[in-house]
Amino acid sequence: MKYEYRYCTHCATPLEWIELAEDGGPKRRLRCPACGWTHWNNPTPVLAAVIECEDRDGKLFLARNALWPGKFFGLVTGFMEAGETPEEGVAREVLEETSLDVGAVTPIGVWDFQRLNQLIVAYHVKARGEIVLSPELAEYRLFAPQEVRCWPAGTGYALAQWLRGRGIEPRWMEPLKPSA
Repeated sequence: MKYEYRYCTHCATPLEWIELAEDGGPKRRLRCPACGWTHWNNPTPVLAAVIECEDRDGKLFLARNALWPGKFFGLVTGFMEAGETPEEGVAREVLEETSLDVGAVTPIGVWDFQRLNQLIVAYHVKARGEIVLSPELAEYRLFAPQEVRCWPAGTGYALAQWLRGRGIEPRWMEPLKPSA
């Protein structure tokens, strides 16, 4: 679902589309005609974790979000909080959503996810402990790295990069079809 601003966040006046001259050329932006506030619509950074369970033979933890339809399992993701580094944020998200104790956190890379106007910042997270899911997650599965299938979108590219870094050629699932 794409959210669109309709009213100014400062004075509640309806926003209007305007043409702005910017360094990269003209851009259409939403601006408040009363106070001049501009909605820049910059991508939101999202943290993603490729979780390797050290105490489960190095299996990868994939989860199904409680809001997702179907049986798709993906990486644990979340947003940074003010005052934390991306590494602290991804460790906090893993702990909050799985109850796993986080060890080493190392960067994998950065990918755009334009469909949701997000920037994915992915990390490899080594974790251990008892798994207790937060209400955000409906279920989880553990996969040996060579058995996991990557998805051709967003965090799936991060998982593929991590696998390649371990000498495993990623296997890809078919693109997801939009629900009717």
